[in-house]
Amino acid sequence: MNSSLKASRVVWASRMAAQVRVSKALVAGSALAALVELASPLPARVTAWSVALALGLGVGVGIVFGVYPAHRAARLDPIEALRAE
Repeated sequence: MNSSLKASRVVWASRMAAQVRVSKALVAGSALAALVELASPLPARVTAWSVALALGLGVGVGIVFGVYPAHRAARLDPIEALRAE
């Protein structure tokens, strides 16, 4: 099996795992909101704007604290980077 086929399978598996996690989180959040609404006088609903806001914040944090430092590190010379530590 060539390396590009392996890489595409890894990417596909990673995306599928992410979709499963997102689906589980949506179900768990909706169930928790329904439980809070039943158990207390507080109204609790999962609205589309709150899901969009959470998704946007998650993507923003991932980019700022994940992709940006990785991009900066990729531009460094490996030997010099290890020597600086």
